[in-house]
Amino acid sequence: MAKSTIDKDLKRVGQLGSATRESARAGAAPGIALVFLLLALVWAFFAVGGGPLGYLVIIATVIAAYMALNIGANDVANNMGPAVGAKALTMTGALVIAAVCEAAGALLAGGDVVTTISRNIIAPDTSLDTTAFIMVMMAALLSSALWINLATILGAPVSTTHSVVGGVVGAGIAAAGFSAITWPTMATIAASWVISPVMGGVLAALLLSIIYATILDQREKAASARVWVPVFVGLMTGVFAMYMSMKGLSRVWKPEPHVVLFLGLLFAGLGWLATKPWVAKRTTGMENTNKHVAVMFRLPLIFATALLSFAHGANDVANAVGPLAAIVAAVDSGIAGDARVALPLWVLAIGALGIALGLALFGPRLIRVVGEKITKLNEIRGYCVALSAATTVLVASALGLPVSSTHIAVGAIFGVGFLREGFSNKGIKNKAVSPEGVFLKTDHLNKTPEEAIANFNKRQRRYLVRRQHAFSIGAAWIVTVPAAALIAAIIYFAMKFFFGL
Repeated sequence: MAKSTIDKDLKRVGQLGSATRESARAGAAPGIALVFLLLALVWAFFAVGGGPLGYLVIIATVIAAYMALNIGANDVANNMGPAVGAKALTMTGALVIAAVCEAAGALLAGGDVVTTISRNIIAPDTSLDTTAFIMVMMAALLSSALWINLATILGAPVSTTHSVVGGVVGAGIAAAGFSAITWPTMATIAASWVISPVMGGVLAALLLSIIYATILDQREKAASARVWVPVFVGLMTGVFAMYMSMKGLSRVWKPEPHVVLFLGLLFAGLGWLATKPWVAKRTTGMENTNKHVAVMFRLPLIFATALLSFAHGANDVANAVGPLAAIVAAVDSGIAGDARVALPLWVLAIGALGIALGLALFGPRLIRVVGEKITKLNEIRGYCVALSAATTVLVASALGLPVSSTHIAVGAIFGVGFLREGFSNKGIKNKAVSPEGVFLKTDHLNKTPEEAIANFNKRQRRYLVRRQHAFSIGAAWIVTVPAAALIAAIIYFAMKFFFGL
């Protein structure tokens, strides 16, 4: 008994030590983030030349650094969550891989759409002087950063692109009225609220259904895995080859569609050939269980996660540095919304470092929400989510449909969760109302037909997806654009008053 008591006390001490370390890290994170913002300010001070509007560039640089921190804290969870939830990666391993790949993607291939935000949302015939344009971009950047920060605190993964769009809309209306906004563009963005999660969820559920049919529901699972796992890995390799050529490397290389298709087929074949001997070796003597089959998808899931992070860094760094680059160009040229925006390396570096640092300091909470709180994931379900995200972006790009990578990934997690729930509930019987119930004791039976029906419906259903997350995340998605727009309008008017303009 004494030993048991000592063990319990030691366990409590260990839990207290872990809690203390977590509290210390949580307390240190804001301080480290503040140091990064101060360094960004100093960096901008030396990088920006003189001129009457140079101080605005320095302020915008600090705001962009703050935005980059929030992108890392919120948006990266969509790529890392499935791997962490499936236990394919530890939290530390996920943070290291994501930080490296996000920064590499941002530095090597980032910044392809630095002027898209201002050109596509603000109407071309809108007349804004240079100072007003700079303040619109600054208000949009700060409002979107504040909204993403709030969403992160609330544990809601939101689209950083939609946040920036909402900020530009709100500040643009405040500066030049409702006619300043290209409303057809806003209609397509609103459509993506439905298109993105539905496409991601349907495709992820379809992939999981195929894996069930070809491997998991087969009597000889190991033999089926030897045939089909190389096929699924080859499919993933081909899709990601096309994904990287179209999205991840779009700044340094823009191949024609037939070249993209050829690369997809080539890498699919190479992936299939490379995987066959590996799978054959791993399945030799393997136990005939779904759990052991799922392990075969662990390495592909890790590679998919790394590639998604690289592509995310390449694309979404523009949400942090795009408005800043437009401000720098406006100050240098004196032309508001100049289409010929060059992306200075120091601007790109701030975005890359900010995303990596924000992920390391604040990312674990959202990673756990995406990977663990919505539904239970394993390697196979995580693989379906990652492949669905890449495939949906490719298909949507080819069809010209507006989609959000955040909405796709979260929708895919709900898709595999609801499919698993459907499979789990299929054929479940309540013995109290089924024919075999006659063999039970009478006190186990229902007293009335109404009670039997009620208990049948109650006992039959298993809920494997947390519905409250669907409602809370969906609500956050819906209010992202209007919330960011309202905050941006308030900030714009406050800046006009502060600067006396």
